[in-house]
Amino acid sequence: MSDPVPPPEGPVLAEPAAPPVAAPEPIVSIIVVSYNTREMTLECLSSLAAQTTIPYELIVVDNASSDGSAEAIAEAFPDIRLIASRENHGFAKANNIAALEARAPYLLLLNPDTVTLDHAIDRLVAFAERTPEAGIWGGRTLYGDGSLNAGSCNALQSLWSIFCRTTGLAVAFKGSAFFNPENYGSWDRSTEREVGYVCGCFFLIKRAFWNRLGGFDLTFVMYGEETDLCCRARALGARPRITPEATIIHYVGASTKRRSSKDVLVLKAQVTLAKRYLPGWQQGPAIFLLSLRPLVRKLGGDLLGLLGKTKAKEEARRWGEVWKTRASWKEGFPQLPHPARLEKGARP
Repeated sequence: MSDPVPPPEGPVLAEPAAPPVAAPEPIVSIIVVSYNTREMTLECLSSLAAQTTIPYELIVVDNASSDGSAEAIAEAFPDIRLIASRENHGFAKANNIAALEARAPYLLLLNPDTVTLDHAIDRLVAFAERTPEAGIWGGRTLYGDGSLNAGSCNALQSLWSIFCRTTGLAVAFKGSAFFNPENYGSWDRSTEREVGYVCGCFFLIKRAFWNRLGGFDLTFVMYGEETDLCCRARALGARPRITPEATIIHYVGASTKRRSSKDVLVLKAQVTLAKRYLPGWQQGPAIFLLSLRPLVRKLGGDLLGLLGKTKAKEEARRWGEVWKTRASWKEGFPQLPHPARLEKGARP
């Protein structure tokens, strides 16, 4: 039997450890603003993690939720950037705050009441790479039951579209692009096309372009901010587009139920947009028609209620409340100064 080999003198050197692999730089910064939507927000974040393969960073702003959203998000997703605010900033300001933290070339605004399907975010970024001239991109949205949610995009309002919506022509001839121009008539969002604006629930933009535009204009307390941003972007040469290749579920209205206070904010936004973007001679008639809309909706609901339509009675009550408060919204939102008023003609 041979003698045992004596141990080497001095310490035994371990094999050098492999250098840590650096995480890839994010291509898209995904911003989610939550408010009292704990379970939906968790589902949203889980779905985007499962369905997104391109490098991304996730920034969540919780707007002082009272349902434990911030704590649940922090526990389930400890590696994300969570901004747990002590005050409710609203949608526009919260997104502006989050965008300051973003590092990626693209920003994606994503509602908390959404579910990412079939690599939708990967597909949307790929679509943006193919169509850089658009400047702003969106996808197709479905309701929870799988039916089409046409609200992922719309045409910009015009005097004609306001007239059609106020008089009820847009509802009576819902499938007509002529009488229902803001919703593009019967277009089912199954084809790619340029649109007036992309909804903020699923909204992709280059971060550099967002910064040039100054983000959302805080004149819009709630609603209308993405329309205003798209209008300003269009003035600089952007042509927003959507693709059916990127599809998500959008449950709609999870943090704000349809009530008279919401209707007031929507009308304020529409009046503000009319003052800002319609030709001068159209602004007076447009605002007059917008101011009549709640009264027309109330009278229509009263009539249908007499015919036994139970839901119509509730609609009439709600619009009656809005009509009574018309002094609070008929002038729109008070104008606030905005840092980004850029020259027309510059490319995004």
